[in-house]
Amino acid sequence: MVRLPEYDDMDAVDIAHQISTKALSVKEVVEAAIDRIEVRNPQINSIVTSMVERWPSDFAKTASDSPLYGVPFLLKDLVAAFEGVPFSCGSRVLADYIPDHDSEMVTRFKHAGLIHLGKTNTPEFGLMGVTEPELFGPSRNPWNTAHTPGGSSGGSAAAVASRIVPIASAGDGGGSIRIPASCCGVFGLKPSRGRTPTGPDQGQLWQGAAVEHVLTRSVRDSALMLDLTAGLDQGGHFPVALPDRPYSEVIKEAPRKLTLAFSTNNPTGGSLHPECLRAVEKTAQLLRSLGHEVEEATPEYDAQQLYQCYLSMNLGETAAAVGHIEEELGRSLKPGQDIEVMTAMLVKLGKAYSAKEFAQALHAWNQYARAMGKFHQKYDLYLTPTMADLPAKVGELMPTPIEKLILKGLYNLPVAHLLKRTGVFEQLAFRQLEKLPFTQLANLTGQPAMSVPVHWADNGLPVGVQFMAPMGDETTLFQVAAQLEAELQWQQHKPAWLAAD
Repeated sequence: MVRLPEYDDMDAVDIAHQISTKALSVKEVVEAAIDRIEVRNPQINSIVTSMVERWPSDFAKTASDSPLYGVPFLLKDLVAAFEGVPFSCGSRVLADYIPDHDSEMVTRFKHAGLIHLGKTNTPEFGLMGVTEPELFGPSRNPWNTAHTPGGSSGGSAAAVASRIVPIASAGDGGGSIRIPASCCGVFGLKPSRGRTPTGPDQGQLWQGAAVEHVLTRSVRDSALMLDLTAGLDQGGHFPVALPDRPYSEVIKEAPRKLTLAFSTNNPTGGSLHPECLRAVEKTAQLLRSLGHEVEEATPEYDAQQLYQCYLSMNLGETAAAVGHIEEELGRSLKPGQDIEVMTAMLVKLGKAYSAKEFAQALHAWNQYARAMGKFHQKYDLYLTPTMADLPAKVGELMPTPIEKLILKGLYNLPVAHLLKRTGVFEQLAFRQLEKLPFTQLANLTGQPAMSVPVHWADNGLPVGVQFMAPMGDETTLFQVAAQLEAELQWQQHKPAWLAAD
């Protein structure tokens, strides 16, 4: 049996309050979290690096008046470095890499009072919409362990959904906060470009498409965490005006009457699962009952071009990142040994794109931002499904063994441009994109967006819906999320197997 049964139903704000009023001690709370790590993590493989032994020394200098003093926390094993702790990014080649410094986000997490108990699983270099790295094996969805928790923040989402911790770090370069949030029935907000820091190791993370934040069960935890981490770090690239009032305060007020657009059209031209359609329709009806105006409308942009631009950026960034590792090691990385075959393919394809093609793809981002700017002249928020399908089964969206053999053979083509012409990678990428087609738009425009857990399918899997807001308007997103949370009480839903603990 796990200790402190009530821990399962407490969010980070609750826990911090219980500690500050001495109703609970930090030791009691941490022991409760460790119990859950030991009992639940083997079922879902969310935590891949333990920091349990070091938490007393790491936490010793934390100010007792920190807003989230003593709250257990998990750190995604990507982007954010923690001094002295392995930082693999889900890759075998970095399995033994130990940074000698903290990232700025980790510094802010520490100042918030959080206790780091481990690092969570991520696909190699965060490149997939599922979390199945060869280094650590797949993470699994707490609602049905045959299914994926999504990616690339799947380990964090699974840990939060299984009540191991109330809050865990996450990042989003194409949906990697929102997709796992939808898969696991938790709340996930992608902040505006530049809202949170990426330094000192990163600057324009994925050319500004990627941003760091957290996954939570409650809206107020996410809002408070953004209050505590928002703002440029030294040398930051994208200044975004801070809100007039803290997010954790404005969520206590209902939003003004809003005009929202919704769309259930799959931008790839593919299908939409009936449960995803039902989630949007249910949310639209609820918003109308709360006094908002909701109508069907779709922004005008070329979705196929957007996906190609996104892939071009992704390929170029992957080639550059792996190239940097090769320079540091002084050797080429071996596909299937140092890095996964799929990653090696991305690197080779990235090298096949010219500087001109890469720049042209980045220039096209402006078209999408302008199109959404025009759209938001009429609509305060844009509502879509978060995903076009329910969470896939583990392995379903990864290359099959035969496909891996084909990829390895194609990798050996002497000229990268020949590989590019085969179109094999685009076919594999499209297999994911047609199931995950809604999230990339906000990454390229830089807008804030969130996935809200509004629905559970007949088979028990969660279904989220996505809201996008104008650049810099996290306030409205948080207010609407809090309004929906009050109506739907989604935190009452929990995976049935947790009761057996």
